[in-house]
Amino acid sequence: MKKTTALFGLLLAASMALTGCGGSTTAGSTAASSAPTPTPTPTPKTYTNEELASIIAGLKDEQGKPLTVVPAAQIDQGLMAQKQLLQSAVITPPACAAVANTNAQVPDGATYAAGQSLSAADKSATVITALAVKDPAVLSGQTKKSTDALSQCSTFTIELAGQKIPTQIQPLSEKTNGDQSMGALMTQVLPSGQKQITLTVTGVKGNLGATAIKTGTAVTADSAAELVKLVNAVLG
Repeated sequence: MKKTTALFGLLLAASMALTGCGGSTTAGSTAASSAPTPTPTPTPKTYTNEELASIIAGLKDEQGKPLTVVPAAQIDQGLMAQKQLLQSAVITPPACAAVANTNAQVPDGATYAAGQSLSAADKSATVITALAVKDPAVLSGQTKKSTDALSQCSTFTIELAGQKIPTQIQPLSEKTNGDQSMGALMTQVLPSGQKQITLTVTGVKGNLGATAIKTGTAVTADSAAELVKLVNAVLG
């Protein structure tokens, strides 16, 4: 049970990092007083953790099974575990480590929720996360950085506790209902020699972001459509 909890905690944290929902919330420089007054923009909708959890609770996986909402405490544990993992891991090239560390930061004031589903048939796990921020620019900017980084970090290595994990990421051209979309298929060779494959689809709409991931030993890009459905269900 503890191993399962730890696994999903890390998956949740990883999905938030992959979505580009992390990143700095440092405000930009103040415009000069002589600059023209910008046109007021609509105030983004705010979401509580409970509201996002309610959205997740209404989702079903590809087999029609309702997703299980993951307790907020478990998500927080996953985020803490991810930070500790990054602190002790060596990622090469260094540019990829910088991207991972940036994406691991959850913006101040952000709200989030997640759900998961296990499939005994293909021994895979599906996780969906929803994250809302105060400033839409935070999500859009970080998602673009993450998309750009996919080409720069298509191949990298994670070294942890003396074990090296070669990793390859293949960008996918998946389209969601969001203003921005991104997808990727990540293949890792574990120290045991077994391959772990993680498929990711992300969509961002205003100040709301959603990422769905499916991970297992036999996951392929063919499952992207089912992840797109989950992301669209969150974005509305």
